[in-house]
Amino acid sequence: MTEPKRLFDCLQYHLERKPLDDMLAGKEAGQWKKYSTQQVTDIVNNLSAGLLSLGIGPGDMTNEGRDKIAVLSKNRPEWIMLDLAVQQIGAVLTPFYPTINVNELEFVLNDAQVKMVFVNDEDLFLKLLSMKEKVPSLKDIYTFEHVANAKHWKEVTALSTPELEANVKKIAAKIDYEDLATIIYTSGTTGTPKGVMLSHRNILSNVMASIPCFPPGEDMRTLSFLPLNHIFERMISYLYLFKGTSIYYAESLDTIGENLKEVRPHMFTTVPRLLEKVYDRIMQKGNELTGTKKKLFFWAHGLAEKFEINKNQGLLYNFKLSIASNIIFSKWREALGNNIKCILTGGAACQVRLIRIFTAAKIPVMEGYGLTETSPVIAVNRFQEKGRMFGTVGPVLEGVEVKIAEDGEILCKGPNVMMGYYKRPDLTAQEIKDGWFHTGDIGMLTENNFLKITDRKKELFKTSGGKYVAPLPIENKLKESPFVEQVMLVGSERKFVSALIVPSFPNLRDWCRKNNIPDAGKEELLRNVKVIELFKDLVENFNKYFNHVEQVKKFELLPDEWSIDTGEMTPKLSLKRKVVIEKYRDAIERIYA
Repeated sequence: MTEPKRLFDCLQYHLERKPLDDMLAGKEAGQWKKYSTQQVTDIVNNLSAGLLSLGIGPGDMTNEGRDKIAVLSKNRPEWIMLDLAVQQIGAVLTPFYPTINVNELEFVLNDAQVKMVFVNDEDLFLKLLSMKEKVPSLKDIYTFEHVANAKHWKEVTALSTPELEANVKKIAAKIDYEDLATIIYTSGTTGTPKGVMLSHRNILSNVMASIPCFPPGEDMRTLSFLPLNHIFERMISYLYLFKGTSIYYAESLDTIGENLKEVRPHMFTTVPRLLEKVYDRIMQKGNELTGTKKKLFFWAHGLAEKFEINKNQGLLYNFKLSIASNIIFSKWREALGNNIKCILTGGAACQVRLIRIFTAAKIPVMEGYGLTETSPVIAVNRFQEKGRMFGTVGPVLEGVEVKIAEDGEILCKGPNVMMGYYKRPDLTAQEIKDGWFHTGDIGMLTENNFLKITDRKKELFKTSGGKYVAPLPIENKLKESPFVEQVMLVGSERKFVSALIVPSFPNLRDWCRKNNIPDAGKEELLRNVKVIELFKDLVENFNKYFNHVEQVKKFELLPDEWSIDTGEMTPKLSLKRKVVIEKYRDAIERIYA
């Protein structure tokens, strides 16, 4: 095969080079079921043929004319196989978060005129079934798991014939580099989701430019647990497929720790919130130690906090760090499977402190940056140390252009920039001007082309005194405290900046025990005068890092952690600020009373 031009070319690409015994793998009945490159190829071809027999295809080859297939499922091998199968018959996959609410789901299914939906299990099947009459275009619902009275996805593969497979090859040959590959719906300022159209060129150019940024070598494995319906994990999956990295799918977010030890991956992707939770568990175990072991743990942790990248810190420091690595950090690496070459994080700003500590522990964290509209990578820190810089999202990706607008907004141009918003040329024109996509993020470029994000343009708020405040750097600084689990700044059109703080209750209860404060329920604990004083001192200590306008003057302690289930977090674990403000309006009013 010559240079691949379509995402589904990954199959033939590796069949001709180095087919894998475990291209994809998922847990079934407690055991890892592995699919070889040849098996994946055969299933994909059969699934494509089966879809053709059911009348699914490229239509008139226009963006709106192509048939749309939706998928609502957790990560599993069948997800990717469906994706590739849909692509090579010129249809379009439109993935959705399984947690999407019914109203949004009804809107996007009708907007895309989805003809067929594949779902994970019975709950999602019933969810789709309940709204089928409200989606006139929807013909069939198939399930990946066996569900009573539901069509199973293997019924589609069973429809394959040699004649249909020959037709698949004919259609696949006509699919072009510039053709639409997927539509990913993302919420926008309009109040309704908007469909981001990404071509094979958009995503594949991003894949090929990103491959050199990763660890070299073959025979590597990864554990996938970030939602595949988000472009971050989806693009990285194509990167693995082209690079020849085996993909193992975690059973759930709750089993990640166990799956890491089973799979022993060489790399994985995550989001800052999950990385924070890993770090918190490590620190919790450190606090549970006693005597010499505890002293050694925090000695090693203190060394890691002083680590600098691309800087010789002297023989003595390096010697101490090597000892710390052998006796303390080796246990951290062991908990991650003992094979980790790097962790890639994106989706939100990551605390520099965490990246520094993990990197010192020989667990390099590569922070990247991008949006759905940019397929997604605009910039990323490289595996090679000279291509990494703490406090930045790395050098701009090769082939991608970045410039900073007069107001500080990051603008992007390149083959990775979307085709546009589906059926919304008006919104497309708003976001892409003279070929430059307006990211909505504020940042700066360093002398050596490293990109630094300072805040979300839309998240900046102005106090009543007319001063702008960027909340993210302040929030990330406050989260460095072991007593702060989550935090959100408020203060738009107010006299001063305040904070809503969700404490880390395990650490807070440990502090209470040491200070002879009786244990109590969360709400009662937060009313304790000594606890309130602890957080006052904490906030005052962090205020010195910020100018007068940015300093947190007051705060409210909250008993409940923000989550996806309770509605304050997105599926990629980013904060829904408007939701938090509305939900805790009374608490905010108490602050400013």
